[in-house]
Amino acid sequence: MLDLTSPVLIWAISGLVLMLAELIIPGGIVIFLGAASLLVAAAWQLAFIDNWTHALTLWFISSITLLLAFRNVTQKLVGGDTSIADTEKDADIYGKEATVTDTIGPGEKTGRVSFQDTTWEALADGSVIEAGQTVTIVCRDNIALIVEKKNV
Repeated sequence: MLDLTSPVLIWAISGLVLMLAELIIPGGIVIFLGAASLLVAAAWQLAFIDNWTHALTLWFISSITLLLAFRNVTQKLVGGDTSIADTEKDADIYGKEATVTDTIGPGEKTGRVSFQDTTWEALADGSVIEAGQTVTIVCRDNIALIVEKKNV
């Protein structure tokens, strides 16, 4: 008859449950915790350890060792969800042309420009840029575009 209070059985069942939990909790971490539990069960069965203090110490050390040694290897083998996204969303607007709809300037007086089917608040170098002129977008400052007169 199985002794359900046997430390070997407790560690073995815990290890299998943790390893199966990897199917529900992906990430490549829980499987190593389960493998460490199976290692503790084997060590207890072979009488390398004989108390819970040694078992927990072995589990902590083997868990950390397995994680550090093999997580990168399994990530490369199994892969995962990765995506490469444009981290600089504004990079594609620099150097583009826009049309001034409301006069910009003088000084720090903002105006508006028409760009990509909408109007944007715009600021220039302090000079006056009249409505109807074409400008080049230099950069974006929060929700305003910084523009300069287009060189002809």
